[in-house]
Amino acid sequence: MLKPLIQAMRPRQWDKNFLLYLPFVFTLRQVWQPFTEQMYSLFLTATAAFVIFCALSGVVYLINDLLDVEKDRLHPTKRFRPIASGALPRAHAKTASIALIVVALPLAFWLDAIFGLIALTYFALMVLYSFRLKHIILVDVFTVAFGFVLRAVAGAAAIHVRASPWLFVCTLLVALFVSFGKRRHELILLDDNASEHRAILKEYTPQVLDQMISVTAGTFVMAYSLYTFSAENLPRNNAMMLTIPFALYVIFRLLYLIHVKNEGGSPEEMILRDKPLLASILLWGGMSAAILYFFGRV
Repeated sequence: MLKPLIQAMRPRQWDKNFLLYLPFVFTLRQVWQPFTEQMYSLFLTATAAFVIFCALSGVVYLINDLLDVEKDRLHPTKRFRPIASGALPRAHAKTASIALIVVALPLAFWLDAIFGLIALTYFALMVLYSFRLKHIILVDVFTVAFGFVLRAVAGAAAIHVRASPWLFVCTLLVALFVSFGKRRHELILLDDNASEHRAILKEYTPQVLDQMISVTAGTFVMAYSLYTFSAENLPRNNAMMLTIPFALYVIFRLLYLIHVKNEGGSPEEMILRDKPLLASILLWGGMSAAILYFFGRV
């Protein structure tokens, strides 16, 4: 049962939890001394927070699949998920969920009280989403996006740093952009059967989602551009503005994949499969890190 259990927890989607490392990355510039004990301590704390969120998000996926098992069996790809296919019995999934909750949440509070509260808020919000919020138009997408923001906030709380508000704004906008793209992909893929799989899809249309995607994409570009030359923790020479072309390329590439290739159903797989998109994200991250560490507060 271990293999189907891990598959049901969707480890491929745990890459979203790497957001917890963002505050650590931006903090490194302030404590950067190779091989210092402080650096390793921060890294280990961030990693512990990452593992806890992977466990909690895995439980959320198990709960979601348990609730949607019948609908997933009607989906062309989700019917192969362990619970929907019968590879993982429901009783085993429920037992594993309880065990993970009993372990992960106390560990979160042991790591840090504020981090524990954020982790609990994230878990409660995602469970509420599975039961109720995913059936309310727009609230469903905003809830998913807010889950990304909570990850970034939790990463800052775990290592006791104050993250820039711009981090939260940009995270929210990217998450909304991706979530709207996912809804659009589901509508096109399932066509007339969309509402049978996810009831809320009957409230959306591809045209409305296209407008929402355009608004969030444009707002993100503006917000990120403002961040690069106005955030307090960035180099005073505005060198971070050099990363704007990379951010633009990532957004434009995503728009191309969503509108031309009709992708977006699984953002994490889309990133790994599309080499230009993956390369641009890595270059964006590399350029940002280089500017932070070499320019400092110049």
